Amino acid sequence: MSSIDVVIPCYRYGHFLRDCVQTVLTQSGVTLRVLIIDDASPDNTAEVAQELAREDPRVNVLKHASNRGHIATFNEGITWAAADYMVLLSADDCLLPGALTRSARLMDDYPSVGLVFGRAIVQEGDRREVVATPPGLGPGTRILSGIEFIHLSRAKNIVLAPTVVVRTSLQKQLGGYSAQLTHSGDMEMWLRFAAHAEIGFIDQAQAVYRRHTANMSTTYSPEQDLAQRKEAFEVFLGSCAPVLANIDDLRAWFVHELALDAVRSASRAFNEGATGLSERLCDAALKIDPRVEGTPPWLALACKRRLGRRAWQILQPAADRVRQMLVR
Repeated sequence: MSSIDVVIPCYRYGHFLRDCVQTVLTQSGVTLRVLIIDDASPDNTAEVAQELAREDPRVNVLKHASNRGHIATFNEGITWAAADYMVLLSADDCLLPGALTRSARLMDDYPSVGLVFGRAIVQEGDRREVVATPPGLGPGTRILSGIEFIHLSRAKNIVLAPTVVVRTSLQKQLGGYSAQLTHSGDMEMWLRFAAHAEIGFIDQAQAVYRRHTANMSTTYSPEQDLAQRKEAFEVFLGSCAPVLANIDDLRAWFVHELALDAVRSASRAFNEGATGLSERLCDAALKIDPRVEGTPPWLALACKRRLGRRAWQILQPAADRVRQMLVR
């Protein structure tokens, strides 16, 4: 039976911790350890963690005397893990039944796979929504080559972290999270795995990602998000250059895809009436890659601007219908 260490960093999430841990302990088909790291949380994290450890010998607790931040805590968890596979699970997220068995079975069957991810359910308050499968994947469980995964990502993070299970030996070989990537560290890590191994995708909901105002991702502006993703590409390409072919072409592709994504975000902002943000995102796109000017998304946004928002609001429903017909 395969073994899995589930590392649960916790800072100010004591009210979520018990539910999170219970969704791990009720997994079957694998040998489990739960490794809780309390990053000097000022809430009741320490008390909840110790209660859980007393109730189940599979639960282990480490408490920091002072706060070290999420990157250092993640990396400490990587050092601590010793099982065949490992998971980094935020204390505000949850696993779904059978998730670890499905992931372990896939990696047992395919030793070339270094990372497995799946679909997720996003929970916001009492509302739950299944996240759509990343475009290009299609239905069914799949094994992707590293370069296939990189191209599917298209300058975005297409993986929600709580669905991820990795091969511990490869994780230790690749090293920990980059201290400079406080926002885009996950995306860079998935790319790093893709440079060294195949990637498995499980076409089932594997975890619940909880969205709330305390999420770290909510503290970053769209411009900061673009800057962090660009930095993630540079860190990834810098560390993985020895194992990547055509590194200059890959860098140019990444930059262009990121600029296109900035233009698409600018277009959505225009639709929502956030014209100032739309203009800033266009400026950011040009700084990232001047070649974006003249692309179809850029020209489409220019047309909308020329029409003006009021005229575009009248025409938008018809434009959306035409777009849906073309997609079919």
